[in-house]
Amino acid sequence: MAYQGFAQEYLGMPAVTRAYTTACVLTTAAVQLEFITPFQLYFNPDLIFRKFQIWRLITNFLFFGPLGFSFFFNMIFLYRYCRMLEEGSFRGRTADFVFMFLFGGFLMTLFGLFASLFFLGQAFTIMLVYVWSRRNPYIRMNFFGLLNFQAPFLPWVLMGFSLLLGNSIIIDLLGIAVGHIYYFLEDVFPNQPGGKKLLLTPGFLKMVFDTPEEDPNYNPLPEDHPENQPRDQDWNQQQHPQ
Repeated sequence: MAYQGFAQEYLGMPAVTRAYTTACVLTTAAVQLEFITPFQLYFNPDLIFRKFQIWRLITNFLFFGPLGFSFFFNMIFLYRYCRMLEEGSFRGRTADFVFMFLFGGFLMTLFGLFASLFFLGQAFTIMLVYVWSRRNPYIRMNFFGLLNFQAPFLPWVLMGFSLLLGNSIIIDLLGIAVGHIYYFLEDVFPNQPGGKKLLLTPGFLKMVFDTPEEDPNYNPLPEDHPENQPRDQDWNQQQHPQ
């Protein structure tokens, strides 16, 4: 029963959330089982551009460290807020959601070229949390039963918690900065006087990820209605008259 419940919950996850979360878990499992090492995954511009180890552009977003509290904490927040975004403000707009992934990853990679950052998955999670929090500003949050606050403060609370754990806050600040850039360009600037939408999802992403909607005004010809289609028996009689 537990397995069936888990399988049902897993299959019920929206596609992008399921794909990204699964990739993160499988990458961590592969490291734990020593099939690969973190040294094969981390962000290294020299190895990417000189040795053509292009996969590092992706794998550095998939590894959140060894199994432990930090890993499970990140996975919970990644799953929760990625799913709420995909099922909320991005519902029916999978291509736009994927484009946000690409845009955020691109900006973080640019920053990584000039800073000694090896893994950017946590920054990516903070970006998702930031965008969700700004789009849901009136939701009340509770952090471990200790703090009550409204959603827009959540990224800053997470950064403070990371600081208490002794971690560097550079990654968190990067996620907040990229999340704010996306939110400003997507939600704020287009609604300003003289503003316009600058982030346009490429057409090929819409072709791949978005199912074209049926035109509600489309009225098929009478002969195209199912009830007017010839039955097999009628078709056989037409082909083989007595």
